[in-house]
Amino acid sequence: MKEKIRCFWCLKDDLYKTYHDEEWGVPVHDDTKLFEMLNLEGAQAGLSWYTVLVKRENYRKAFDNWDAKKIVKYTSAKVEKLMLDAGIIRNRLKIEGTIKNAKAFLAVQKEFGSFDAYIWQFVGGAPIKNSIAGMGDVKPKTDLSDAMSKDLLKRGFKFVGSTICYAYMQAVGMVDDHFNDCWKKKK
Repeated sequence: MKEKIRCFWCLKDDLYKTYHDEEWGVPVHDDTKLFEMLNLEGAQAGLSWYTVLVKRENYRKAFDNWDAKKIVKYTSAKVEKLMLDAGIIRNRLKIEGTIKNAKAFLAVQKEFGSFDAYIWQFVGGAPIKNSIAGMGDVKPKTDLSDAMSKDLLKRGFKFVGSTICYAYMQAVGMVDDHFNDCWKKKK
């Protein structure tokens, strides 16, 4: 059987291929999943997505399955415990940023009714489908990710620079940046 043509970045192993095939670029509207991905994208700052992806299950355990109502209550003792957890990226600023993000996330839910309603407004509620013929077509950020970053920062979110926001938009399907010859683009 012929191997599917995929975006070149996911060919490292089956974990990456599965993430590409089943998740990346698929529109997400579940608030908990949107919160998880925002924090995981922030966790990758200065690292590779693969580094975070292999630790994702550990993150889910460490951060109470991304329950923002629990995370917002984390104490300095909990932060110290997380700093000792080899299953996650042990960066104090990123851990504390996740707690701040939980607070901001809950505030956004209260204001907009859901985080989904808030975050998807940046793309008018529907995915943007880009034509990606080669690496030269892939952008690290856009005017939309700039606007998203600026608004998230204003609301108190951490680790949400424009490049992180664009990667987030790709991951949760707000933007479809599968290469034109990828089976997911052709689907």
